[in-house]
Amino acid sequence: MTRIIWTGLLSFCALSLTGQDRITGKLWATRSEVIAQHGMAATSHPLATQIALDILKKGGTAVDAAIAANAALGLMEPTGCGIGGDLFAIVWDSKTQKLYGLNASGRSPASLTLEWFRENGYEKIPSYGPLPVTVPGCVDGWFELHGKFGKLPMTEILAPAIQYAEEGFPVTELIAYYLNLSVPRFAERFPNILDTWTTDGTHVPQKGDVFRNPYLANTYRRIANEGRDVFYKGDIARTIADFIREQGGFLSYEDLANHHSEWVEPVSTNYRGYDVWELPPNGQGIAALQMLNILEGYDLARYGFGSPEHIHYFVEAKKLAFEDRAKYYADMDFAEVPVETLISKEYAAERRKLIRDDRAGRYEAGEISAGETIYLTVADQWGNMVSLIQSNYRGMGSGMAPPKLGFMLQDRGELFTLEEGHANTYAPGKRPFHTIIPAFVTKDGKPFMSFGVMGGDFQPQGHVQILINIIDFGMNLQEAGDAPRIAHHGSSTPTGQPARGRGTVTLESGFSYETIRRLMRMGHDVGFDLGGYGGYQAIMYDAERGVYIGASESRKDGQAAGY
Repeated sequence: MTRIIWTGLLSFCALSLTGQDRITGKLWATRSEVIAQHGMAATSHPLATQIALDILKKGGTAVDAAIAANAALGLMEPTGCGIGGDLFAIVWDSKTQKLYGLNASGRSPASLTLEWFRENGYEKIPSYGPLPVTVPGCVDGWFELHGKFGKLPMTEILAPAIQYAEEGFPVTELIAYYLNLSVPRFAERFPNILDTWTTDGTHVPQKGDVFRNPYLANTYRRIANEGRDVFYKGDIARTIADFIREQGGFLSYEDLANHHSEWVEPVSTNYRGYDVWELPPNGQGIAALQMLNILEGYDLARYGFGSPEHIHYFVEAKKLAFEDRAKYYADMDFAEVPVETLISKEYAAERRKLIRDDRAGRYEAGEISAGETIYLTVADQWGNMVSLIQSNYRGMGSGMAPPKLGFMLQDRGELFTLEEGHANTYAPGKRPFHTIIPAFVTKDGKPFMSFGVMGGDFQPQGHVQILINIIDFGMNLQEAGDAPRIAHHGSSTPTGQPARGRGTVTLESGFSYETIRRLMRMGHDVGFDLGGYGGYQAIMYDAERGVYIGASESRKDGQAAGY
């Protein structure tokens, strides 16, 4: 009997690995792509996607819809984002036929110094509490985006999230899981947690429970009616500053009042005919460009998806890029980051020479002269597209929930290093290294794809995997996100942690035992991770047919939908 069962199972696996069990022949796709003519939204929560579509149908732009969806996610997915965090975006404007980049990340407190940490015995900035709190840039980012690309009034844009916050929404299984991990832990140490994220002061929402956040509804209403200044210069700013001071922190009213976002020029590299766009540091987007430049030297299509060569070259390219990431990436107002050199084909060719075809390697940064998140993308009837990512870092954030405001402040400052001599060493008024990165792809100067893969250090690795799945392995938009993923951990970090050996390659289920054994013989340490593979949304524009194609992460709650 046992032999029969295993024989049947092996036959099923063999059938699956040929793609013959799917009518479309798309081996890894969990569903077909979503296709629509007039507008498309892909977010990490179905209700947020529906809100975005409603805004589009009312005549709102892609940016209007993205802001509305982001506000909804701050309510419905507080385990990954909220107005206590930062925001980055890339926007394709159909009028100017140009990409625009927005860095809406906040800075460290002006009164907190490196010397203070040293005098008080800190070797690293804590993960939680008031000390890692930096200025939240999200709200200013909304208004910067809206001022340049918006159409509907903010009162109309934020109205759906306000209504859901007042009337309630049913909590999904995944978010309930994370809330029940985070809320009790934070409530043991910090005030206002149970008051905000429980249904009655004690009960953390379970799957299907209707959850309301009237404090956040009031905060959103004030922002909608009074503008960004109520958050940075008004009562909300004073409440935030007073609370952080009471908790022993340094973020002040002046820090909030002086905050501003920055419009930046996206940077790109060409990968096999496609121009891939990322934002320059303080984010890690150019790591994806560095990896692509290195991988362009290998015929990945010939090796095939899931082959030992595919995984080996990917991991080695990641190691090389992440060593440079640790050494060079930082706030460019404080550090000379050699972006043009790092993303050049010539530099990639030199770095590629270090890779052995048959052996895992250890690398150092090149010599150059001179943790949860949400991602969403929206496209509108006029051809505008926005790629937007927003996060509190470490899931819900710092644990610092100002009283009666309905949100938690980020702990992004943890990513500074306290060691001198690093590009990312802590300084007052400095933006920390950031993991969250939006991406965009053009072809022949026209929009091709807006996409992102949330998930801390995994994000540039995720960007590269999506692109090689589509460009090298011929997958469609949905299959490219559903295919098994590779994660590699162990290279140096921007907080100054040294590299440890070759690191561990973690492989999602779906790769063959033959591939795993070959990788181990090459010197790779291979492991398994239940949840370290990120979350993906994407919209592709089919210019020939004039339609949008959408896809959303099968590992999370997300949805792509259009009209």
